Amino acid sequence: MMSTGEAATAAPWTEAARARVALAYEACELSELARAAVAVGPDELRGDGTSTAPGSALADAVHLLAAAHRLLAAAAVYERAAGADWQVVGAALNVSAGAARQRFVAAEARFREGPRSRGDACDAPGTAVGEPEGWRSYLLREPLEAARDLDDWVLRHQDGDGDFGDAPVSGPLLRPTPPSGP
Repeated sequence: MMSTGEAATAAPWTEAARARVALAYEACELSELARAAVAVGPDELRGDGTSTAPGSALADAVHLLAAAHRLLAAAAVYERAAGADWQVVGAALNVSAGAARQRFVAAEARFREGPRSRGDACDAPGTAVGEPEGWRSYLLREPLEAARDLDDWVLRHQDGDGDFGDAPVSGPLLRPTPPSGP
């Protein structure tokens, strides 16, 4: 039996596996933004309950919506990398295949291009121009390390909903694929 390190070296990081790590990252980012929006800051409200910074709640919601759009784009990219055609993507969104393609083809192309070099920023699925891309570039270059970072995040945020094991992101990606055929 191979150790995790040997499996990581032997396991090919397919486009679908990398896309799944990118999807996990976008879900993590959305979760972090949502968690931050729940708390009411100690200096956020005046005595009458109005905001000390008008528009800040709306700005937070805009950031959450942008993160949700990135998550949706990452999910579409993953589904495509995993073999889904545009018809499947469109059906999930209740739109035509053409509309789904038009909406996500650029995100898919950016993902497939990947980082051109270690120093390049990479626009991962659905990323807005000018957004910091260090982590997304890292996860495309070093998917195992990125998956392990996400393992740590999941384990820190467990709330008793299930037993994810000690490698909830990287573990399933490192499992050997059973041979196909008879």
